[in-house]
Amino acid sequence: MIRFDRPESLAGWHAINDTVMGGVSDSRIGYDPAGHAVFSGILSFANNGGFASVRGRVIEPCRESIMACELTVRGDHKTYKLSLRVSPEFDGVSYQTRFQAPPGDWTRIRLPVRDFLPSWRGRSVPDAPLLDPAKIQQIGLLIADRQEGPFRMEIQSINALC
Repeated sequence: MIRFDRPESLAGWHAINDTVMGGVSDSRIGYDPAGHAVFSGILSFANNGGFASVRGRVIEPCRESIMACELTVRGDHKTYKLSLRVSPEFDGVSYQTRFQAPPGDWTRIRLPVRDFLPSWRGRSVPDAPLLDPAKIQQIGLLIADRQEGPFRMEIQSINALC
C-alpha cells in the first residue's frame, strides 16, 4: 500500500487532532532523511481532549482479497491504532485496530482484517457493515486511550497482505 521511503510519499497526509473539538493535542507526520516517516506529537487531556491522528488517501486500492495489513515500525512502547476508511469523507465510520510500537529495531506488525472494528468518534458502531478491504480509500494512524504526553513512532511501510 504505502512505502515511506521518499519525501513525496507523505503528499496528501495531514493531521486531525482533538483540536477539532476544542482540545489542544498536537501531531504531525514528517519525513526523516533516513528513509521513513515519523508520526509524533503531544497528547493532552486539556479541554476534554485526548487524541491525535494523521490520515492520507490510498492512491491505488488493492483489488485483491486482503487478509491483513502489515506495518514496519519502531516506537515508544505506546499503543497506536491503524485506521481504515471506506469513504473519502472527513467524518464517518472508520475501522480500527490497536498495536504496540516497540522501540529499538524495526518490527513488522501484522494486523488481520478481521480485527478491525467499526468506530465513529471513538465509539463502537455495532450495526456497521463488515470492513470491505477493496473499498479502502483512506488510511490513518491514531493515538488515544489515555496516553498523555509526548509520543513518537517511525514508520517504514504499511502493506496489504493478500
